[in-house]
Amino acid sequence: MKTTMLNTAFSQPAIFIDEDAFNICATIFVVAMVMVFILSIIKRVLAYRLKKEIIERGIPDSLANSLFKDEKTGDDSLKWCFIFIGLGIGLGIVYYTPPLGLHSLAILCISTAAGFFSNFLYHKNKT
Repeated sequence: MKTTMLNTAFSQPAIFIDEDAFNICATIFVVAMVMVFILSIIKRVLAYRLKKEIIERGIPDSLANSLFKDEKTGDDSLKWCFIFIGLGIGLGIVYYTPPLGLHSLAILCISTAAGFFSNFLYHKNKT
C-alpha cells in the first residue's frame, strides 16, 4: 500500500493520501462519467425514434406537443448551484478539520444533503 505526501503552500502538516484508494475513486468516477454519457446518448436516440414514429402515425399536434413539453426554466442550474455551494462549504470545513478520515466524508455528505435541502426549500417557497 503506497502513500503519497502532498505539501500545502502555507507550510501546514503534510497530508498523506493512500494511492490505492485514490485510484479506486478515480476509476469509479471515470466509469460513472462514461455511463452517464452512454445513457444520455441512448435517451436522445430513443426520443428521436419516438418523435419520428409520432410524425409517421399522424398524431395530432396538440397531443404531440403535450408529450414533449420542454419545461426548462433554469431551475436545473440553480439546483447545481445549491449543490456546489454546499460542497464548497463542506470542503472548507474539511480543510480546517484535519486529519482526513471518515469524519471528512460525513461532513461532505451532510453539506451535499444541505445543498439539496436548500434547493427543496427554495422550490417549496417559490410555489
